[in-house]
Amino acid sequence: MNMGDLAVQIPLVLALMAAGLTAGFAAGLFGIGGGFVVVPALIAVYHCFGVDPSVITHVAVGTSLATIIVTSLRSVQAHAAKGVVDFEILKSWAPWIVLGVAGGLVLAGSVKGQVLVLVFATGVFIMGLHFVFPILERKDPIARDMPTGPLRAGLATFLGGFSALLGIGGGTIAILVMTSYGRSIHRAVATAAGLGAIIAIPGAIGFAIIGWGHASLPMGSIGYINILGAVAIAAMSYFTAPLGVRAAHALNAVMLKRAFGIYLLVTSAMMLHEGLS
Repeated sequence: MNMGDLAVQIPLVLALMAAGLTAGFAAGLFGIGGGFVVVPALIAVYHCFGVDPSVITHVAVGTSLATIIVTSLRSVQAHAAKGVVDFEILKSWAPWIVLGVAGGLVLAGSVKGQVLVLVFATGVFIMGLHFVFPILERKDPIARDMPTGPLRAGLATFLGGFSALLGIGGGTIAILVMTSYGRSIHRAVATAAGLGAIIAIPGAIGFAIIGWGHASLPMGSIGYINILGAVAIAAMSYFTAPLGVRAAHALNAVMLKRAFGIYLLVTSAMMLHEGLS
């Protein structure tokens, strides 16, 4: 890399590191893998640096999944130290989640970047509404035991596929399900972090495979995973995920969740405009 290339990469790396700081904190605080922060940030950054628009969304989603491996594992490690991770849920849901991820990868590999932007924007809009107006949250749980059989298979498969398409850790949906079935919010947040890793590992591998050999990928990419972006974001989020965990256990996060929901709604509007235009 010559000095001119290095001068171009420095602001890119700084922008990616800033996204990583925010994503790590969000992963610990809300039990999410940080994809709702990372994917829009990557799309914006890659647009600014002239990456081929036809691959930007796929690279953003794939790179986000790669970073979620680190943020989720770091987050679940911190939660496990507090003894609140339900490993039985992780074991019983894992096969169905991986099946869903595989389906999401097949769909992602067959759609254009513009369609993927619209899918992401729609998902972000739904999640934003949930954070601002948590109408689906219940004061009384549906049941005291987590779903089993076909219901568990369906929920877990949907969670894996939806999350793989959006490049997220699936924490919001997982927390909603677990709290609806009698798990405390702290236990649900902690366990959702583990589910994020189960989604992200096969998801990242899959995006690397389906993007392999594409001619328009940004420098330093393996398939649809940009190694430069993944390392910069993961390095920063590694340090801030435990801070988010501390905040989750020490603070009433209702107002923070509302603010995060507003961010998601604004992000969704911007991405819908981009996708439709």
